[in-house]
Amino acid sequence: MSQFDKRAQNWDKGDIRVNGAKVIADAIENKFDLSNEMVLMDFGVGTGLLGFEIAKKVKKVYGVDTSKGMLEKLEEKNTPELTIDAIHQDIVETPLDMKFHGLISSMTLHHVEDLTKFFQTIKGNLHEGGFLAIADLESEDGTFHSDNTGVYHFGFEQEALCKIVEDCGFKNVSFENINTINKPHRDFGVFLLSAEV
Repeated sequence: MSQFDKRAQNWDKGDIRVNGAKVIADAIENKFDLSNEMVLMDFGVGTGLLGFEIAKKVKKVYGVDTSKGMLEKLEEKNTPELTIDAIHQDIVETPLDMKFHGLISSMTLHHVEDLTKFFQTIKGNLHEGGFLAIADLESEDGTFHSDNTGVYHFGFEQEALCKIVEDCGFKNVSFENINTINKPHRDFGVFLLSAEV
């Protein structure tokens, strides 16, 4: 059982997480014109905190995650009016044979070891003109998580991350601060990385 399977039961109880997802959803909506023709992938969907906010604005959201426990919580929240289709798969190792109009993601990128492989893979999953909207932590000192198991990056430095994305063939790459998470010992910046195919 992964650490995320264990934490899935109480994942939605944290105000920081729930409110943070709303801030990220608003930032994505401000950046891109979402429409009811769009089919999106939520990478690292978790329990759907971001995905369900965005799903209200588009045709369909597919939620990808490697944690079965998180996806079970997600599926409990599906309703006839609002549904995310869950996909339990490591899409970097085993890419999806599907195309999307965009990829959204919240606080998952720091769990991805090989960033170049990730961005190359998902570029193949995006339609021409598709977009990326990925929120994660700005560079930090490793104290954001109480346990850094499965954490490959202590946040991200703007220039280095944008260069990787550009080198993988994306254009109009931007990186902007959209939120601050206040923890007792320090504040952590959250950015939105956006780019287009």
